[in-house]
Order: sequence, then C-alpha cells, then structure tokens
Amino acid sequence: MALRPEEISALIKDQIEHYEDRIETKDIGYVITVGDGIALVQGLDDAMAGELLLFPHDVYGMVMNLEEEHVGVVLLGSDSLISEGDEVSRTGRIIEVPVGDALRGRVVNALGQPIDGLGEIATTKYRPIERVAPGVMTRKGVHQPVQTGLKSIDSMIPIGRGQRELIIGDRQTGKTAIAIDTIINQKNENMYCIYVAIGQKASTVAQIVEKLKQHGAMSYTTVVASTASELAPLQYIAPYAGCAMGEEWMEEGKDVLIVYDDLSKHAVAYRTLSLLLHRPPGREAYPGDVFYLHSRLLERAAKLSDELGGGSLTALPIIETQAGDISAYIPTNVISITDGQIFLQTDMFNSGVRPAVDSGLSVSRVGSSAQIKAMKKVSGSLKLQLAQYREMLSFAQFGSDLDAATKAVLDHGERLTELLKQDQYSPMTVEHQVVSLLAANNGCLKNIPVNMVKKYEKDMLSYMDINHKDLMKELQETHVLSDSLNSRFVKALADFTKQFEMTVGA
Repeated sequence: MALRPEEISALIKDQIEHYEDRIETKDIGYVITVGDGIALVQGLDDAMAGELLLFPHDVYGMVMNLEEEHVGVVLLGSDSLISEGDEVSRTGRIIEVPVGDALRGRVVNALGQPIDGLGEIATTKYRPIERVAPGVMTRKGVHQPVQTGLKSIDSMIPIGRGQRELIIGDRQTGKTAIAIDTIINQKNENMYCIYVAIGQKASTVAQIVEKLKQHGAMSYTTVVASTASELAPLQYIAPYAGCAMGEEWMEEGKDVLIVYDDLSKHAVAYRTLSLLLHRPPGREAYPGDVFYLHSRLLERAAKLSDELGGGSLTALPIIETQAGDISAYIPTNVISITDGQIFLQTDMFNSGVRPAVDSGLSVSRVGSSAQIKAMKKVSGSLKLQLAQYREMLSFAQFGSDLDAATKAVLDHGERLTELLKQDQYSPMTVEHQVVSLLAANNGCLKNIPVNMVKKYEKDMLSYMDINHKDLMKELQETHVLSDSLNSRFVKALADFTKQFEMTVGA
C-alpha cells in the first residue's frame, strides 16, 4: 500500500508539533568549565536564581548567573572534586537553612550545619535565606529600647527594637566589644541574639563563643560562623542565613538582636564572586549592585505591627574603615541604609576612652523614642556638654589664662568623660546608668579628683543599692524620674558625696 504525499506531510507535521512531548525531560546539566570555586553548567534551562544544584561527591552549588547558553554557579564545597563533563542535577530548592528554638546555644556554619560538636540540630523547620523585607503597612514605629548596658550609647545614641544601628570605625577600636557587651546585657531582657561572624579567624570566633558562655549568654544566642578560611560563597550567604533564623523568631512575636560582624568582609566576598563570574566591576572594583547586597539584608530588620505579633529584629551591622575614612564606598552605602551610626574614634581608643564613642559623629535617628523616661530626663544635655568640652579643650591648648566659666566647663567635661568610660564585659543596668548621670548633672563630681571618679561611681552605686533600696526599686519599676523621686535621689547622692569627699580628702 503506497502512502500519498499529503499523508506523509501530515505525519511529519504531527511529529514536529508533538516533538517536545515525546522528549523525556530531565533536570540534568553538564559542567563546561570549573575553577576558583565557580562552575559554568550547560543544559539547565529551568534553573532558578539562588537554587541549589547537586554536583558529584555531594558538593552543592548555588545558581548566581542566568545566561542564555549556561548558568553560573558558585560552589559551596571544594572544586577539586569537580571536573568538566560531570553531571549536575537540580534540587528544585532555593538555598535554605534550619530555623527554630533548637538553634539557641548552637554554633553553626553558613548552611545551618552544626560545627560545635554538640550533635545534629533537631528541627524540621527550614526557611529560604533570601526574602522580601516586611512592607510599610506591616510595621510599627520603633518605641522600645535595646539596652546595650553601655552608658555612652544608652544615654546619647539610644537603639530601639527594630532599628538598624551601624557600628563603624577602624580595626582594633572596640567594634566587636560593643556588640558582645550588648548581647551579654540581654540576659534578662527576653531577647534572642544572633552573632554572624564573616571572614574572621576561627580562633577569634572560638574566643567570642567562650566569653558568651562565661557570661551565661549562649543560652539565648546563636552563632553563625563563616571564617576567613572558608570559601567566598559561604561568607556571602552567612548574614542572610542568620537573618532567616532571626525572622522565624520575629514572626513568632519575639524580639531578636542580630550582629553582622562585619559587612566590609561580606562586600569583599561578594566582589570576589562577582569578578569570578565576570560581572562588570564599578567603583573600587565592586559590582554595580553592591548597594543592593546590603540594603536587601538590612531592610529585613523591622518592628512588626501588633496584628502580626509585635515581634522585632534589630540589626547591628559592623563596618571597618581605613584610617577613619567614612566617605569610602562601602561605609557611605551602609550609612545611608541604616538608622544611625556609632562611630568609634581611634585617637580616643588609644588615649584610654573606652568605649571610644565619638558623640559628635555618632547619631541615632530613632532618638529618645527608644529611651525610658528617666534616661531621657538625665541625658538630654549630655551630647551638648561633651561637644562644648571638646571644643573648649582644643582652644584651651593655646591659652594659659582661663576664666572661671571655661575652667568649669573643662573640669565638668573631663569628669563626665571619665564617668562614661566602661570596662569590657561589664554592662550596667539602666537604673544604675540613670543614677550615675544624675550624680554628674547635680554637680556631685565637682570636687572629686578625676582619678577617683570610677571609684566614686562604684561606691555610690553600692551605697544606693544597700541603703536606698526603695528608691532603686521605684526607679526600676516605674522607669520614670518624678519630681518627688528626683529630689529624694538628689538628697541621697548629696549625703553620700559628702561622706566620700571626707574619706578621700577632696
């Protein structure tokens, strides 16, 4: 039986029309090039940005570039095990990390895997590391304080729950110390803490974990570590992984504090990836989207509305400057994303003023709405007093004859600076801070020698705790310094100061 030409034509048309249906589609591609922790993979037409791919020897990779002919993948393991022609399969999962209460007290890597030797993390909950930040209508104004326990910060640069406050300064100026003290101070504040270490030495991270354990802070803290020896892709995803863990608690109505230490190294890791993926470099060799790198991370910090549980995620990003240059590319980027910055001055640190907070360059855009009323009352003019002292100090160096008013400002400023000094790992309760500043405001330090100010403060707080428990209890419960309470405090402080001056012969 002969086939007519029109039948052959119809048959071929049918074959062509249903060609796709007859092909068995597999989500498998092949490595075309590999090196420097980057692989180019062909044949994965449906791969998603941020998707996990499985390479041979159980090495995972994350899709970063979607090109016409291939996808650019950053490897989350050693590239020495991968070679050209290897099969790569899709997992269908965007990169995600475990979340939930099982993470409290644990040290994990950027993928959420435990690295503390305490066994597996018992949780069934997972979250993608990338997520769109909460919208304006789902948020509430920042109004509750995060007490750092540091007088110079809680009084002049208050941090609120849901805020993003940048800690910025040169290396070795105490940036991490401020973050760790803040975590230690959350012991009785009902707040979960996450510390993300990016590009630091493993020994440094181990010391931090040990300090947190010594002060009983690890019970409510999770440490996400991506050390300097790890691959750039793991350093890149670490802060997003920590943020996803914090968001889980925030959405349960809890308060969370997250420290990113530090985002300068994070930007360098991203620059490394981008240049290896042949993305075009821009200013300072960073890719054009480096601003978006940090903005999409820090925008996820929020104070949620009451309808959504009222939880909060407070971010303390850390940026390292070179020779105090806050006008460099990455510092200006992060300054413009955050709600204020704590600027640490190298000269102040070296001269013994610690924490070395520069009250002139530091700012909090949330301001006194993140302070208790008592603190607001005693710290109102503090910044101004220190600014006057610093200005007069620079002029006083040139003149020998000082009038009484100038000398009074200099004497008060010197004692105030001494009072604001604080040892590391010794955060103070907000009640003690208020009483210390109240003493300074009422001239109690006037006749105290500068080298005795720290002893005066210590003895005075001890005296108040023992002999005036009723005053301290009222302040602790109400957080308000009423006129009546204020006058009773002033009388008690005057009595102690008289005794102290007699003791030290001031």
